Amino acid sequence: MLTRRGFAGVLAAGFTEFAFAQRSNIDSMNIRAPKGTVWLNANEFPEGPPPAALEAITRAAVQANRYHFTEYPAFYQSVANIENLKGDQVLVGAGSTEALHCAVEAFTSPARPFICGWPTFESGPELAAAQGHAVVKLPLTSDYHSDVHQLIAEAKKAGGGLIYICNPNNPTGNVASKQDLAWAVRNLPSDTILLIDEAYFHFNTSSETESSMKYVHDGKNVLVMRTFSKIYGMAGLRAGYVAGRSDLVAKMVPFRNLFISGPTAKAVVAAIDLGPGFLEERRARLIHTREDLVAWLNRKNLKSIESQANFLMFDMGRDIKTVAPAMLAKGVAVGRAFPPYDNMMRITIGTDAEMAKFKTALSQVLSV
Repeated sequence: MLTRRGFAGVLAAGFTEFAFAQRSNIDSMNIRAPKGTVWLNANEFPEGPPPAALEAITRAAVQANRYHFTEYPAFYQSVANIENLKGDQVLVGAGSTEALHCAVEAFTSPARPFICGWPTFESGPELAAAQGHAVVKLPLTSDYHSDVHQLIAEAKKAGGGLIYICNPNNPTGNVASKQDLAWAVRNLPSDTILLIDEAYFHFNTSSETESSMKYVHDGKNVLVMRTFSKIYGMAGLRAGYVAGRSDLVAKMVPFRNLFISGPTAKAVVAAIDLGPGFLEERRARLIHTREDLVAWLNRKNLKSIESQANFLMFDMGRDIKTVAPAMLAKGVAVGRAFPPYDNMMRITIGTDAEMAKFKTALSQVLSV
C-alpha cells in the first residue's frame, strides 16, 4: 500500500504533470488567453463524449449518493471484453495515468529503474523520481524512435525494471515498429516488465506497427495501457486501463484508488456499447484533418514528423518559447517546449475550423 511519504510523491508527480505537462507554457506567458481561444496544446480529441455517454451520466448522477460497489466487477469485465480478456486482467483507473502510476509503484524501486526513450510522456519518470526510484532516460534516435536494444541493455545492467514505450509516442507522434517490439519482448531480461502505452493507437494507420495486446494474450511480461480520454472524447471524465496477466495486475491493485466515479463508469459502458463503428467514424474524420494539415505544412516548407496520433510535431526553425506566446496572443494555444526539440511545435489535431484558425495564426507569426 502507499505510505504517507509515497502518497506525497504521487501528489508531487501529479502536480508536476498537470502544472507543467498540460498547460505550463500558458501559465508562464503572463498572457490572458483571448476569448474564443482554440486549445490545441493538450492532445484532447475535438469531439466530446457521444450522446449515449452523456445520457448515461445524466441517469447515473441522480444516484451519486451511493458507492455502487457491487456494480464494478461487471464494469471491469465490460472493459476487459474490449480486448477479449478476463476482468482480473485489467486495472481501471483515472485515465491511463493512474494505471501508469500503479505500474511505477509495483515494478520500480531505487534498484529497479524506470527506463524509457526521451522525450516521451513525462508522468512515469516524474513519479519514479519523486519516489526516489531509479530513472534512465535514453535519447531518441535520429529518426525519433526509442532504441529498444539500449532499453533492454539498461534493464539487463540493472537486473530488472520497467521499460516504457509510448506507441505512438508523445510528443513525436511516430510509432515503434512491430519488429522492434517483437525483439524487445523476446529479449526481456528476467524481472523486467515492458509497458506499452497505446493511448493514441486508435489513430494509427501504419502497417509498420501493431498493437502489443497480443503479448498480453500470450502471457508475456507485457502490460498495455489504453485510455478513454482520446478518441472517446472523455479526457475530463478520467477513465483508462492497463491490461496484463492477472498476476501482474494483482501486483498493481494495492496502489490504485478504490474505483473511478459511478457516472464515469456508466459513460464508459455506454460508449463501449456503441461498438467499433463509432470509433471508426471518429478516426476517419480526424485522420482526414491530420492529412490536410500535413499537406499544408509541406506547402509551407515546414517539415513534420510522420504522425500516427491525434497530434503532430513539426520544425519551425525558431524557438517554441518565442512562438507559443505569439500564437496565444492570436487565440491559438499550442504545445509547450519538449527539449531537446526546442525548435519544434507539437500541435493537437482539432476540428477543421480550429485548424483553419491555427493556419492563419501560424502564417502570420512565422511569415510563411
